[in-house]
Amino acid sequence: MLIDDRLLDGPDGPMRLYEVRPDADDAAPRGAVIVIQEAFGVNGHIEDVTRRFAAAGYHAVAPDLFHRAGGGTAPYGDFAKVLPLFEGLDDGGLVRDVDAARAALESAGWSNGQIGIVGFCMGGRVSFLVAARRTLGAAVGFYGSGIVNARFPQFPALIDEVPMLTTPWLGLFGDRDGSIPVDDVEQLRAGLRDAPVAAEVVRYAEAEHGFFCDLRPSYAADAAADAWVRTLAWFERLDGP
Repeated sequence: MLIDDRLLDGPDGPMRLYEVRPDADDAAPRGAVIVIQEAFGVNGHIEDVTRRFAAAGYHAVAPDLFHRAGGGTAPYGDFAKVLPLFEGLDDGGLVRDVDAARAALESAGWSNGQIGIVGFCMGGRVSFLVAARRTLGAAVGFYGSGIVNARFPQFPALIDEVPMLTTPWLGLFGDRDGSIPVDDVEQLRAGLRDAPVAAEVVRYAEAEHGFFCDLRPSYAADAAADAWVRTLAWFERLDGP
């Protein structure tokens, strides 16, 4: 695979973009994917996930949403180092950052219908936000908190934006997630029944927050494997190259 780590000239300043393409000798890429980070930044795990998408045949990019605070990452579990990274960031900025990543993919020849977005933790919420405010081929959110009930003042709840969804959205949640009550997940599922596009919620009974990340104690191999298969199947909605 071909890996690039570069800076984009975004509307709010330079933004790092971690970019991975399938090898030139492989079959033509089947689409493009924007990978949205956890609250810990574009770290080794997010870079690895980006490479996994490239190995599955996608042109994948991961924008560094923390560029306003100087970029960087925080160790898992050390929230004292997480919060400063959110400086200057709000929903408008998140959408602009995704737009910048989308523009980079468009310059490589991909149309909106050929681009998917997937997010983890805070990125799971971002995937929903973008699905409501932009029209892409497909969106997937892993354990995105703050969709039904806001957790931070600058990131309001998004449940009322269900009628505005224009991108098919899949949400993946763990029942043992201490930050996302099952009641919230079921409220979201109920609301999505009236969504104007395809929308689905999947729960994993034994999974905690971060169950997809194999660098965290909460990693759940069976749930992660099933979620990966579901994610790739959801991205079959992307328009062909």
